[in-house]
Formats: sequence, C-alpha cells, structure tokens
Amino acid sequence: MTEFTSVDEDVVSALRSAVRDCSERGLTFASKWASELLLAIPASKRAAAPPAAFNASTPARPSTQPFRHATPDIHEMDATPLPGLPARHPQAPSLKVPSPQEQAQEMRLETEDEDSIASARALIDAKEFSRAVHWLKDCKSAKALFMMIYSQYMATEKKAMRDWYKFNNTKNQPTMPVNPHILNLLQLVQNSSDPWLSFLKALFLRRLGRREEAIESALLSIAGYPWNWSTWIVLGECVGDGEELSSLVTLLPLHASHPLVQMFQVKTLNTLNNPSENELSLCDRLLGENFFPRSLWLMSMRACVLYHLHDFGNAEVQFRQILQIDPFRIDDIDVYSNILYVTENRLELSKLAHDFLLIDKDRPEVCCLVGNHYSLRAEHEKAVKYFRRATQLDRTYLSAWTLMGHEYVEMKNSHAAIETYRKAVDVNRKDYRAWYGLGQAYELLSMHQYALYYYQHATALRPYDVRIWQAQGMCYEEMHRPREAIECLKRALIGADPMETTIHLRLAKLYHDEHDYAEAANYHRHVVELCLSANKPVIEYSRSAVHVAQYHLFQGGGDLELAKSYMEKVAASNAEEVREAADLLKKIKVSIAAKQLEESAAATARPDDASVGTSSTASTQSR
Repeated sequence: MTEFTSVDEDVVSALRSAVRDCSERGLTFASKWASELLLAIPASKRAAAPPAAFNASTPARPSTQPFRHATPDIHEMDATPLPGLPARHPQAPSLKVPSPQEQAQEMRLETEDEDSIASARALIDAKEFSRAVHWLKDCKSAKALFMMIYSQYMATEKKAMRDWYKFNNTKNQPTMPVNPHILNLLQLVQNSSDPWLSFLKALFLRRLGRREEAIESALLSIAGYPWNWSTWIVLGECVGDGEELSSLVTLLPLHASHPLVQMFQVKTLNTLNNPSENELSLCDRLLGENFFPRSLWLMSMRACVLYHLHDFGNAEVQFRQILQIDPFRIDDIDVYSNILYVTENRLELSKLAHDFLLIDKDRPEVCCLVGNHYSLRAEHEKAVKYFRRATQLDRTYLSAWTLMGHEYVEMKNSHAAIETYRKAVDVNRKDYRAWYGLGQAYELLSMHQYALYYYQHATALRPYDVRIWQAQGMCYEEMHRPREAIECLKRALIGADPMETTIHLRLAKLYHDEHDYAEAANYHRHVVELCLSANKPVIEYSRSAVHVAQYHLFQGGGDLELAKSYMEKVAASNAEEVREAADLLKKIKVSIAAKQLEESAAATARPDDASVGTSSTASTQSR
C-alpha cells in the first residue's frame, strides 16, 4: 500500500469533479469546501492536470475512462502499516470504481432526465424543495433520485423546524425538532449501492440515533466517492471521542496518510475540543508545498487547534494571516472572537464586530462575534440578544448556546443559564463546555451534589482539563469531603503548568486541615522553591515559608537550617509576615543553639565510651 506524499493530477481532477458533482446535487457546503481546497493547490499543478473526469453516477458527456480516485494503488491494499500509522482493518471497504457498463447506463438515464434535473436544481437553489420533488418524481437516474430524496428531506426538516419553534419557550417544546418522515425516507435508500444515496442513508441513520449503521453507510459512501466532504462530516458526528476516532481510521477505505483522512482527523478532534500537538503537525504537513499551501480552511483548522491548546498568541497570528488573504471570510470568525475575548483585545474585537456586521449581519458566526464584543464591555443583556439571534439562525449552533449560558451566569440568573446549557447539551452531548457550564450554574445555587454530577460529565469528555478538576475539588470541599477534594486537585496537577502554585496552596491547606502537617509542608515548600527559581518577590511565598518553618520547628520536621534560611528571607522583606518571621527566627536560632549544645555534649561523652570499648576489646583479645 503506497503512502500518500503529495497532491497529483488525480487529486486536482477529483476536486474539480467534486465541486461540480456536489453543487449539482444541492450540497452547497461540500461544493464550497472542495472549491476552496482546489484553489489552495498551486496554479502550476492545476494547469498541468487534465480536465476533470466524470464519476459513473454523474457523467454528463461520454467518457472512455472510468473515474480515477485520487489514491494511488488503493486497490492493492495490504494489512502492513507504515511506521507511525495504524494498520488497516481487514474488514475495511475498498474503493469502488463503477464498470463501463454501469457508467454508460447511468449516463443514458441522466441524459433523459437532463431537463428535469436542471429545473430541480434551480428550485433547490430557490429553496422550493417541494416543487423540486414534484418535478423529479418521474425521473429514473440515480442523480435525480438523490436530488428528489434530498429535497424531500430538506422540505420535511423545514416543516419540523417551524413546528418546533411554535412551542418555543413553552413546556410542550421537545428538546429537538422531530421529523417524522425520516423513517420513510430511509426506506427509499435502504438497499441502494450508489455512494450518494449511501450518504443520505448515513445521514438518516445518524438522525435516528443508529450510530453503528450510520458509520457503516458513511464508510461505503466514502468508498464509492471519497471527495464528498458532507459524508465525512456525518461520519465525524458519529464519533464520541479520540479513541473511537483512532479505531475508525483503520476502517476507512483510504490510507492513513491520505489528505482526506488527516483533514477528517483534525476536523473531528477540533469538534470534540480535544486536538493535540499531533493535529498541529498534520495541519503543517497539509499546508506544505506538496499539498495545499494556500488553503484557508486548513489555516483555520490550524488556528482552532492552537485555540484548543490554549496557545492564543499563535492562534491570533494565524487568524490575522487568514484575514489578510481573505478579509471577507466568515467561517470560524467566532473562534477568532473568542481568542480576542480571552486576551481582552477590546480594540481589535470592536473593529472586527463593526466590519463583519457590514459584511453579513445574518450569519450566526457574526452574531456570536458581536455578542463577544458586548460581553467584553460587560453589556451582558446586549450580548444575550446577539447570542440568541445566532441560535435562531442556526438551532444547532453550539457555541452560541454555551456563550449565552455564560452571560446568564455573569448576570447571576442561574435558572436561565441552566436552561440554556441544557439546550446546548441537547444539541451536542460531546461538548464539555455545556456540561461544565451546568456545573457552574448549580454551584452558584449552592447545589454542589448536582454541580459535581455535571463536572464529572465534563471531565469524562476532557480528562486533562485543569479547571474542571479544580471545580470538582471545590465542590468536594464545600461538601466537607476533603480526601476526595485532595484527589481531584492532585489530578489537576497532571495537566497544570509546571510553575503553577495555586493548586499546591489549596492542597497544602487541605492537608493542614486534616492534620497531615508533613504533606502540607511538602506542598508549601514546593511553592517556595518554584517562586525562588522564578525570582519572584518574597511577598508571593512568605506565607508558605512561614508554614514550612513552623512545621520544622514545632511539628516534628526537624530541618531547622531550612527553616532558618526561609525566615531570614521573609524577615528581611516587606511581607506582612515580617514580625511573625522575626519571632520564628529567634526561636529557630535558640533551637539550633540548644541542638548544637546537645551534640557537643554527646561528642564529649563519646571518647570515654570509645576508650572503654577499646580496653574491653583488648582484654578479650588477650584472653
């Protein structure tokens, strides 16, 4: 099995086909994604590639060669992994190329349906989905069938959304819009082998919660047509965590080094808010000269990875580069606004909000951007207004629900915050931020048992998040369960900054309250050593230094020299503990002097003992 090392003519042709094929079927998002990726390939490579080939399911004119998918030697797959890449699962589907006879048959049917397909495409663009269904009902080609079923789906989704909004802010409103027609639509694609209809089958199965079947259908769709990005999105929505993703990669019909697989990995882990340095290196690889060096989508994915890794400085630089290339790009502008909010860059956030309101005020990302702008100005009611507007434009827009909840927390409206966070959880149960927000809201209500429940959900999704472990520890403290609090704070230290001192101080206090003075002194000493290594002023570690000295002087520690060195530093500073340190220093010096007298007396007594021992030994030897 050949490793994918660079973009070639096949990739260019495949992307050109994807732009056309997805657009003709009404998959606007997938078509836009493919077109942006195509433009990211250097012009010299695009010019060298022949015109796009035609898939067997969508030929518009005769073609003597079957469509070549952009994966070299993919039909000769073996189970031997390349270094650092997972082995392919033996049951993974292989890429499928239709036979010439199948292509010719589909081509003939599409030619017969050509006028109806063109008319339906115009109706889909106008969002007149029911009319598109009407004009496609007598067509026989696979392409027309896809457009008809997809239009039916969009029409029924539109009605389900209207019905859902009728019950808005009432007890009768379901947690999610209910589309009762999906089961009937599923029956229409149940036995189809066409890759486009397999995509619809995966979509319907995911909506019905039949995750394993949806994954299987998505994999078959990818095997038949890899460059439909909408299929990859559906597949990603079926993934629960990073471990599931790693297992799924081995089932894909493409090599793990293929750009599509790596882009899917980066996108999915960003959606799960759990990317790592590995995803950053994948973005750098794909942005190399051999792949897509000008891809704004990949640059945006890279910026999102940096954001989730809390590298806000480099993430901001990356977003600035994107806007320099395309100042009108709205995708992921909400993530950029989050970064500017966290770094409190008021001027840039204000300018961004003003500029993008003029570009498109009805995009949910722009509403989220403006909401962040008002939130940073502490105008929380205005922020809620814009976050709510974003959710009205897109009910599944998770960030807006979560950020609206944050605003209600700031306004001390815990009940509204809880309701909002619950809607965020209904949209996506895999996002830790909504669970964490629910924990915070219940903590404001002093309902620590409930808060703990939600914090534990958040921890399961993000096991190395320091804040969530600290929040759990605080709940256990309030519930008077210090041992559990200690375990949570120790877990928080795993992902904490090496120079972090706050968690050490809380652990020291908990151990002191449990009368475990030795452990408390260990954590206080660690704080002192960290501050000394960072050349911090004495005032930042004086209280810990006093605790260490007290332990060694009064509680059995015994290291008086260490206590003396600490108290000399504190006594010579302007810290609040100066007087206490001076008193302790006197006592320490007295104790040291007493100890030296004891040692001197013992040393004086030892020679007599030694001489007695020597004479006794000598007499024994003489005998």
